Amino acid sequence: MSSVIVTGYTGFVGKNLVPYLKQEGFNVMGVGRELQSGLAITQYTYEQLPQVKNYNALIHLAGKAHDLKQTVDPNAYFEINTQLTINVFKYFLKSNATDFIYLSSVKAVADSVAGVLYENATPAPATAYGQSKLLAEEYLMNQQLPAEKRVFILRPCMIHGPGNKGNLNRLYSIVKKRMPYPLTAFDNKRSLLSVSNLLFAIKTLLITTNIPGGVYNIADDEPLSTNDIIDILGKASHINPVKWNLPKSFIKTLAKAGDKLRLPFNTENLQKLTGSYVVSNHKFKQAAGIHNMPVNAREGIYYTAQNLHK
Repeated sequence: MSSVIVTGYTGFVGKNLVPYLKQEGFNVMGVGRELQSGLAITQYTYEQLPQVKNYNALIHLAGKAHDLKQTVDPNAYFEINTQLTINVFKYFLKSNATDFIYLSSVKAVADSVAGVLYENATPAPATAYGQSKLLAEEYLMNQQLPAEKRVFILRPCMIHGPGNKGNLNRLYSIVKKRMPYPLTAFDNKRSLLSVSNLLFAIKTLLITTNIPGGVYNIADDEPLSTNDIIDILGKASHINPVKWNLPKSFIKTLAKAGDKLRLPFNTENLQKLTGSYVVSNHKFKQAAGIHNMPVNAREGIYYTAQNLHK
């Protein structure tokens, strides 16, 4: 049985990944700042990690998430997303493990995308979150590895699934409360990532020994418009969404007013809801020898919506 260590195992992705890997036959151990009670999993603190030698892979999920309210001290991102990654990686090098999987982000490369984002794009992150992720990536990619070890840097786009938080929940709340969605005039395309597809990607890297280490974008196959997502959320909730086609110029003026008044609706949130951000997953699919990710983008949103409904 292959043994895997997962940091950040109590977070959104971790809560989905741990039972998935256990079901797939892996022995899973968790590493975090503190031991958690009531979990049927062997746990260690970061201080205990150097004592653990016999495992096959280390999946580093732990990190400081992007703070939409911008109230977090920027140093916290570098302390957790960069330095903690470096520390954990050093433990990996001293272990018998062969694979290190780091969950980075497309935001390590770009906060907005013109066209399609590929792995070879020149990184230019605009936030402390993205910069801290990129610094961790650069450290990992610049290390000399023993021949038997591989390092994978996964750059997911916005992940959704059971336990999901973020803009998808906001859209769902609009649909559920039958509030008008006023941004129908904006036509965009955004890549999303079903957590099921992320879990599949991680498992594939663990069991496929001929996939070379490196950077891989992870995304669903089909980018969706926000209007598409609103419709899917409505279908899952058996609700006909209320959509208003207000002039773009009027909406942008309101967003700028939100910037000055520090309101939740501002230009940043408008961009998140209506801007395009298309990510290519071709490199991963080619390496994995597949034509499509297992979960269709629309089915993934529908499944997430059903879980939000509960």
